[in-house]
Amino acid sequence: MTETATHFSFVNLLLNADPVVKAVMLILVVASVLSWGLSFETIRRQARLRGFLRQAASKGLVGAPVLAQTLLLRGRQSADISVPGETGGEYRARIERAMREVAGGLISASDAGLSVLATIAAVAPFVGLFGTVWGVMNSFSAIAGTNDTSLATVAPGIAEALFTTALGLVAAVPAVVAYNRLSHAMADLGRRFEQILRREAELMAARRGAPTVAAVDYREAAE
Repeated sequence: MTETATHFSFVNLLLNADPVVKAVMLILVVASVLSWGLSFETIRRQARLRGFLRQAASKGLVGAPVLAQTLLLRGRQSADISVPGETGGEYRARIERAMREVAGGLISASDAGLSVLATIAAVAPFVGLFGTVWGVMNSFSAIAGTNDTSLATVAPGIAEALFTTALGLVAAVPAVVAYNRLSHAMADLGRRFEQILRREAELMAARRGAPTVAAVDYREAAE
């Protein structure tokens, strides 16, 4: 029994598997590692952006240096443009729209991994299913080639099939959970950003002589 358990260990399954099944296993392992890495990186970027927004909410954009440099400059540039016949509401909306373009870049830089997580969550189970079908086909081929339906004949192919199914779930389930949680967190950050931009646009429209602040690349704020 010990020899049988050793023979069907994960290492032996990988080493003795069909080349196609090996490729499927490798893809799923890489997808799993990638999903974990992207999840932690997105969490780090969101935490950094959340800290900037917390500063901006309590002290204004001037109290959040990076956001002040990226957002206020764009807002001031829009505010300095003179549009004949423009109402006060249109003036404020134009400033807010200009700052929102920069805010969109900040948010995009912070959620860059979400699309990959969504892809892994959607595709990994089907990749595992492909490996499962291939393993079952190998089992039937072994039966046809040997005219033997004993467990020793079909077990390797069935074991490969079940193992690829498990790997597909291991890759997909964490990606689904991470995508849902991080998407919700990003939506919350977006709402907070909207509130800050609306407030700052109103303040900027009320005092048109605010000094211009130097700009930095918005992606630096999300690093």
